[in-house]
Amino acid sequence: MLKPDRLRALADALTRQSVMRLRDAATLLGVSEMTVRRDIAANSDRFTYLGGYIVSATDVPNNAGYSLEQEKDHFAQAKADASSIAAGLIGDNETLFIDCGTTLAALARLVPPERHVTVVCYSLNVAEILRRKPNVRMILLGGVYVPSSDSFAGEESLEMLRRMGINKAFISAGGVDTARGVTCWNFHEVAVKQAAMASAVERHLVVDRSKFGVVKAVRFSQIEDFDSIITEEGQAPRKRT
Repeated sequence: MLKPDRLRALADALTRQSVMRLRDAATLLGVSEMTVRRDIAANSDRFTYLGGYIVSATDVPNNAGYSLEQEKDHFAQAKADASSIAAGLIGDNETLFIDCGTTLAALARLVPPERHVTVVCYSLNVAEILRRKPNVRMILLGGVYVPSSDSFAGEESLEMLRRMGINKAFISAGGVDTARGVTCWNFHEVAVKQAAMASAVERHLVVDRSKFGVVKAVRFSQIEDFDSIITEEGQAPRKRT
């Protein structure tokens, strides 16, 4: 089946049943799951992932709202201040996970140059900064490239994360709400964030205060899942459940 035919068939199927699992879509279209992932990534205006399911992008609130280029100057000083506090937690010879987004690009810049660390990341803007640090061993996770967040998504990356031992995971978010949890814009980030958090000894949420009381398209955790929340105002330790 040619790509235009696959996209049309997928759209028709979602019109009938609203959501579809990846493996069911692959069976319907007669292609591999990776091919379906590529089709979705290349047509984010039409399709996206929600909780492990494929859905029509028009059914998802806030789906088209995030752009890395647009976000980089928003609350830049607050992001830098929060990242400076987070950088103070980095110890020598640790393995770290640095999430995607503009806030944690600031953290990547602030990794102490004297620290010998291994850093796992999955976004190009973070990797571009880390590769210039002589004492950082960088592991860049791969997969299908997603331009809106300059990051990658793929099953192989998730499997690698699940096998790793991570000392500290620094996680970004688009929204933090007491009742609705911690949310982000991009559905492909959810599984990566969750896998990194599951493999980490410590989990730190790094956000500026503008994210509080905000809810974005998809929830990936609860506030109680973190050991601390770090903002420009300081670090607030939490008792993880």
